[in-house]
Amino acid sequence: MRKKGIIISVIVVILVAIGSGYGYKHYQSTTTTKQTTTSNIRSDQAVKKDINTRLVTNESKAQSGMKTTLKKAVNNKQYTVNNMYTKVNPYGTSPLSAVVIFQTTKAAKISYTVAGKSKATSITNTQSKYSTHHQLQVLGLYANTNNQVKVKVTYKDGTSTSKTIHLQTAKLPSSLTSIKINVKKANKQKMVVGTGNSKLTFMVRTTISGKNQAKNFTFGLDADGAIRWYTTKPTSHIFKQLTNGHLLIWTKSKSSHSYFDELVEMDYTGKVYKTYKFNHKAWGKTKGSKKQNHNQVHHDVTELANGDLIATVSDGGRTYVEDTMIVISHRTGKIIKVINLKKILPAKFYTTYNATSSNKYMGKKDWFHQNSVYYTKSDNSLIISSRNQNLVMKINYKTEKIQWILSGKKRSAWPKSYRKYLLKASGKIAWPGGQHAAIVDPTTLKNKNSLKLLIFNNNIAVGTTKKSLAASSGKYSEGVEYRINEKTKTIKQVASYGKSLGKANFADIIGSNRYLSATNRLIDFGWLDSGKAANIIEYDQKTQQEVFNVKLTNLGSGGYVYRAERFSLYPTKHAYGINE
Repeated sequence: MRKKGIIISVIVVILVAIGSGYGYKHYQSTTTTKQTTTSNIRSDQAVKKDINTRLVTNESKAQSGMKTTLKKAVNNKQYTVNNMYTKVNPYGTSPLSAVVIFQTTKAAKISYTVAGKSKATSITNTQSKYSTHHQLQVLGLYANTNNQVKVKVTYKDGTSTSKTIHLQTAKLPSSLTSIKINVKKANKQKMVVGTGNSKLTFMVRTTISGKNQAKNFTFGLDADGAIRWYTTKPTSHIFKQLTNGHLLIWTKSKSSHSYFDELVEMDYTGKVYKTYKFNHKAWGKTKGSKKQNHNQVHHDVTELANGDLIATVSDGGRTYVEDTMIVISHRTGKIIKVINLKKILPAKFYTTYNATSSNKYMGKKDWFHQNSVYYTKSDNSLIISSRNQNLVMKINYKTEKIQWILSGKKRSAWPKSYRKYLLKASGKIAWPGGQHAAIVDPTTLKNKNSLKLLIFNNNIAVGTTKKSLAASSGKYSEGVEYRINEKTKTIKQVASYGKSLGKANFADIIGSNRYLSATNRLIDFGWLDSGKAANIIEYDQKTQQEVFNVKLTNLGSGGYVYRAERFSLYPTKHAYGINE
């Protein structure tokens, strides 16, 4: 009887296990492929505990002295149009910025210009509100220069007065002066440089997690290739503009650390508004490994409609990496949601994966390698890029159900229950291969019949792929734009640039393709000459003509140009989707 009871218990356990699906979504259990055990999928609670995000105030408090000084200057009547208070690099991390403070006896609005060294490189900002107290953020200074800044004061009666001040800056650090910047083309009339020439081309660095790479600073170039902004805070991968115009960067709590552990919200002067602290230890190291993965956020962070942040992370387990996302509350700093891609895609994709291997992951499987996440406010969805599955996928943020899949895999590689999500090509298209930075043309966000998707197609075939991808793989990389009909699940290629550049611009990793205007795109060929060089090109997709081309060489150890962004130093209201 005892033996019979044991047998019955085993059968019950098996039936319960089958019924529960080991944590899988219900629509995944309908796949025809054999599902293997999911015991390696960590619980959401375990992920939250390991990463342990929270808000800290140490950096903001460290700036309290300067904040007090500036507040006193604002209220000091001795600072007038003819006697302005000035402070270069007020917070110690933004050397090409300054704060200028003064009062006027009558309400006035202010316009000010940093004189450029050539045509169309002067940077102007205009304040729209009238006031008697004026605190200016002066950005876009030249390094090692006694910068000339013209301040124009306009009163309500139309009268105005002007004053020219000078702001002396320090030399660039050797890590930046050693970079060779070669502007091959700059059509300033056709470049998207923004109101007052306030938009710079920012080089977002990859910066690996070593002490020696802490000075691979992110920086912004003008059309001449002159560095007009940089931060001395170590940055890696994450350099975004938030809806409120502030920057969000992934940085270190201490420059000497070998790991990155903080998401910091700051402005271009270096003033810190909010700091999200991460536990830098990933507890689930591979069995037998003495190494730890010291970076929780690996590729991307995006702002949601309510201000919360969604970040790409690893689940902290012993088996898999870079296949999980967390949502962080901007109010509490705590993780409020976990999205694990292993619960959404077929089990065979990760249990049998062997297409890539790297010592970087301590023997763990990098089966997905998520390198971007983009939030579409119009339908509360996420667009996700997976390098190692050669796919871009859209899922519903709330339910996590798949909306569509753009896949470089053969159709037969997908279980039958997933094939209804696969986009069908209308005409010849470039199938994604190891692609990066999937975003959307913001003017098409609400158009389900004509959604435009932009990617940087590295064009490298990872694993088993379609014949056309395998044939072109390694020969070139390109920025590609597609038009997707989400109702009919069809896709058509509408623009691309890079194929004509050939193997010289083939980048097997990193890169981006950014929307600048109705016609212009900015492409980052970020991994050239084994990461020692990068080529950033702005082109007109209608004429196929380059309007800006800059080549960077001698980037230093680990200082790759992960992405190139075109941001305004003086953002008014962030247009969602443009600067993702």
